[in-house]
Amino acid sequence: MKKYPVYSVENFSCNDIHREFYVNTFKEHLKSHSFIEEPHRHDSYLMVFFTNGSGIHEIDFDRFEIKKGSLFVLQPGQMHHWSLSDDIEGFVIIFSQELYNLYFGQKKINDYNFYHSIHNRPEMLFETAELPKILPYFNLLIEENSRQRNLQLDKMLNLLDCIHIEISRKYGETYSHKTHSYNIKISAFEKLLEEYFKEEKSPSFYADKLNITLKHLNRICNEILQKTATDVIMDRVILEIKRMLTDKQLAVNEIASAVGYDDYSYFSRVFKKQTGISPTAFRELKN
Repeated sequence: MKKYPVYSVENFSCNDIHREFYVNTFKEHLKSHSFIEEPHRHDSYLMVFFTNGSGIHEIDFDRFEIKKGSLFVLQPGQMHHWSLSDDIEGFVIIFSQELYNLYFGQKKINDYNFYHSIHNRPEMLFETAELPKILPYFNLLIEENSRQRNLQLDKMLNLLDCIHIEISRKYGETYSHKTHSYNIKISAFEKLLEEYFKEEKSPSFYADKLNITLKHLNRICNEILQKTATDVIMDRVILEIKRMLTDKQLAVNEIASAVGYDDYSYFSRVFKKQTGISPTAFRELKN
């Protein structure tokens, strides 16, 4: 059965010393990885920074305009593809969560505000005046990666962390996401959601698992995501349905069953209520 590919860092990196860390200029990246222009996912973290050119970057069915200074951060599992102008330039970084967390110890990748939730916007725009804050780190990464040196991976990971710090500052200024104790609960909620959303769609189930009341779960979701717990659950279900509908080899009734709907008519009504179109119409639109 055909599925859209899920790429690991190893699909891009040929460096035996640090297989879980890949960095390249965008032009060099495209030369040897043309397959990435088709819809796909990564099982690692992906960062793309555009310094010239234009285009469209589609991430989990949301479309973003690519401009000079556009920076995108993708979490594992997100589907994306792009359409790019010929003069596109920039940088690509792919790294595993395991590598990052092991190196930095007590500080985890999910501690950064822009990685707190898959509902966070994956795009930031660095204006021309802001580029000197972040661009040198990308150039230093490329330089460090170009030849073998003592403590090379250590320096590259620390440069990556400097980039994360600049993104975090920018993200806080742009989207006003406060560092909040609720973020811990949102992360725990979404982790449970990934495990159970196909079988369990009741917010009470997740509140019980988190040992909090449903009222408190809704309060957390509203504070951090401006959504109810039910909205968060349904967003995840609809996203998975959309991802599966892009695979022409899967029958729509198979998809309904896979995400926990035995009644196809009810499944179709739920999808149309959330998206405005039927599952079949969405498939035709995307293919």
